Amino acid sequence: MRIIFMGTPDFAVPTLNALVEAGHDVVAAYSQPPRPGGRRGKALTPSPVHARAEELGIDVRTPLSFKKDPDAVAAFAALNADVAVVAAYGLILPVSVLEAPRLGCLNVHGSLLPRWRGAAPVQRAILAGDAETGVGIMQMEAGLDTGPVRLEGRTPIDGKTAGELTTELAAMGARLMVQVLGDFDGHPAAAQPEEGVTYAAKIDKAETQLDFTQPADAVERQIRAFNPPGAWFEHDGERIRVLAADLFPLSACGERGMIVDDQLTIACATGAIRPTRVQRAGRGVVTTRELLNGFPIPPGTRL
Repeated sequence: MRIIFMGTPDFAVPTLNALVEAGHDVVAAYSQPPRPGGRRGKALTPSPVHARAEELGIDVRTPLSFKKDPDAVAAFAALNADVAVVAAYGLILPVSVLEAPRLGCLNVHGSLLPRWRGAAPVQRAILAGDAETGVGIMQMEAGLDTGPVRLEGRTPIDGKTAGELTTELAAMGARLMVQVLGDFDGHPAAAQPEEGVTYAAKIDKAETQLDFTQPADAVERQIRAFNPPGAWFEHDGERIRVLAADLFPLSACGERGMIVDDQLTIACATGAIRPTRVQRAGRGVVTTRELLNGFPIPPGTRL
């Protein structure tokens, strides 16, 4: 097929690769404009999709908006694509764009729709304690992730971090998209159920601070949901990221947020967590014991 690809982060790159490997003609790649990167934030850095498309010799386009730029819509339509494939692109597509390709636009969405429509489905599924999640190949329409689904894959969450789950779902979505495009009529679009709709709001940075007023299992899910980059607590004016932790029972519940032993076990509303991999600002990831050797946090400290 003659395809327009639209995506921005690492999650989208496996789908782009899979389309090319399957022999499709990717006539253009749309991505978010390059952003300031590096420690000083000065040099403009292209998105992962932008960089990969250039490596593949694909024309890259980075409009700031379609809603406010009729020329961008016209240029999109002029590509005469059979279909547009969208994976975490980051711009709202107006109806004029959705209807321009002959077969419309297909989206790789990282949840089991209609659960977790919206911006952060992987993190929200982990935070909610869902047993499983997956990927849907959705025929896009004007509503927020409301379109019918052509094919779906599932996977247990089973203690995975957001990073691990995102990588898995990205690979799954790439396979499913190629499968749908290989037999488009054989994968008819099925309307989403009307019940079970939830929305995956964009992550607010404030949510990444560990909340020890919650039960320990909820705090552990918070750690997995925000890895990367890492949920955190503050001690001595410094943020410590927690990248992994074990649940730890307490025979007598300590004060919430209090360190109860010399292994950095932290009391929660019920139970406790014991961090196993941590990171100080500007330093590498270490074990908790390695952290405490150079940065003591004594029992009785309240975080």
